[in-house]
Parts: sequence; structure tokens; C-alpha cells
Amino acid sequence: MPVASWGRPKDATSTILTAAKMKVFVALLLLLVGSAHGLIEGLYCGTRNCYEVLDVDRGTEAAEIRRAYRKLAIQYHPDKNKSPDAHEKFLEITTAYDVLKDEEERANYDYMLDNPDEVYSHYYHYYRRRVAPKVDVRIVIAVTITVISVVQYIGWSHSYNAALSAALRMPHYRTRAKGIARERGLLDRKKKGVLKEDLKAEEEATLRSILEENIDVVGGYSKPQVWDVLWFTIVFSPYWGVMYGIWKAKWVWRYRVKGQDYSEEDREYITRKRLKLSENHWKAMPEEKRSELLERELWVEANFNQYKTEQEDEMKTKLASSGKYKMYRRYMKNNKNRMTFED
Repeated sequence: MPVASWGRPKDATSTILTAAKMKVFVALLLLLVGSAHGLIEGLYCGTRNCYEVLDVDRGTEAAEIRRAYRKLAIQYHPDKNKSPDAHEKFLEITTAYDVLKDEEERANYDYMLDNPDEVYSHYYHYYRRRVAPKVDVRIVIAVTITVISVVQYIGWSHSYNAALSAALRMPHYRTRAKGIARERGLLDRKKKGVLKEDLKAEEEATLRSILEENIDVVGGYSKPQVWDVLWFTIVFSPYWGVMYGIWKAKWVWRYRVKGQDYSEEDREYITRKRLKLSENHWKAMPEEKRSELLERELWVEANFNQYKTEQEDEMKTKLASSGKYKMYRRYMKNNKNRMTFED
């Protein structure tokens, strides 16, 4: 007795699967055929050839392409052509011209036509030019300089405020600031209706203001000047270059040609340069130390060489009496021929 079957016959199922596979194959085949000529939907002129849209050849010059575009644009402009497909045709012509008028864009399009199998590469070249921002290099440079200038000024302001805070904690400066504040009648600890914390904050602000008026912070912690930031340095660099040239010419004329003695200002300049000190570091040095260096006449070559030798001997003496240096010398003596590699 035959048994009833609720499924389709085996041969029918195979037929359906084969038909489905054929549909997928045909779809893939159509996709490959669509791109076999280098024409991809969504890129450039889509499935139309941009050269054919403008009725020109691949070897046509840019000037001829412009003339062809103008002719077709006038013919199919929606304001002059009232046919239903005029607007769509006009957009197609404009798109084709946008592709072919740019040399790099046209080269990428020609490459797509010659290499239809490199689909992902075509997408990359197409969208790179449209997504990548077209920013003027001058704007980028200006923004970069501005950011650096702002960071410079903020950093210098932070250093200056840190120096003021440190000076305000020193008993010597704090006592002097309080004395000036009392003379001016700025400290009043008997104010009624004011919290103790508020009085303390007001006193600190007053002392800080007085300290800022009277103290001269020099060196790397000096008060920031807007003229020192990168923007002004670049803008005024031609002027400073001219001024330096004039100064150098005067220097050569006075001291090399005429053989005059160095002025007091120039003696200080030569001394500072020989010691490799910046102007800020020189000003930050105690007055007694600067006077001592100037008294030794270090602008004279022989005097400077003698001073340099003395400093080197003094450094050797300090190192010889240093416990850490002695330990280092013993270590080097005992391990001079030893080399180890550690993982």
C-alpha cells in the first residue's frame, strides 16, 4: 500500500533550486555586463558614457569639450526647451561636463573605462574628490599659526601666574605687600556682614595685585607680551631683520673698522653672549653676580678663557668631593670592560 508523502517530489525540488541559482547567476552576469564597459551606476555619468553624452571622442581637447557643452546646454536648457525630458537631459550634460572639464577627474574616468574590473578602486577615486575637503593651504597655515600663538600666550600666562603665586607665599614679598596694602588702607578685616572666607579671598586678591605692580618677574616666568607670540614674530620679522642688519653694520664700523672701545651696553652684550645666556636669564641674574662678571672684563678673549678654565677646575673639584660621583667612578673602574644585555 503506497504511503502518502507531504513533500514535493525530489526532481521538482531540484528543478526549483536550479531555477533559483540561474536567477542569481543571471543577476550577477547582468551586473558584470553593466560594468564590463567601465560604466557603474552612481559613478560619474552612471550607465551612460560621458563622452557620448557630449558627443565627443576620448581624444577631444578641453576647448572642444567646452564648446560642445555650451552648444548642448543652450539646446536643452529647461528655460528654452519645454520638452518633458529637457531637465533630465540638461543635468546629464552638466554632469558629463563636470567630469571631463577637470584633468584629474577626467583621468580617473578614463582609467575606469580602461579597467572596468577595479570597481572598488573607482569608488575610492570618485568619492575621494567629493568627500575630501577643498581647503586653501593658506587658511590651514593661518589657523595653525593662530593656534600656536594662542597656546604660547596661555602657557606664558600660566607660568607668570605660577611665579606670582610662588612669590606671594614667600614671607619677604608677602610682608612687603601687606605693608603697602595697609598704607593704602586696602586691608580691613573688621568688615561687618562679610564671611571670613570672603575676607581671606579679598585679602589674597589685594596682595596679589600689589605684588604684580611692584615685583619684576624676569626670565621664563616674565609677564607675557602679545608681541612675543608667533604671529607677531612672523609679521615683524622683515622689520627686525632690517634693524639687525643696520645694527650689525654699525658694530663692524665702530669696533672693527675704527677700532673704538666697546660701550658699556655692548660690553654687557658680549659678556652675555660668551656665557651663552639669553637676555631674560641675564636680567634674572642677581645684580651682584652681573657686576662681578662685568668687572672681570669677559669681553676680552684672554679674560674669558681664564674664567672658563677656572669654572672647569671648580666643577672638577666639586665632582671630586661628591659622594655620588666617587661611587660612579668606582663603578666605571670596576666594570669598564663589562657589557651585559638584559631582556
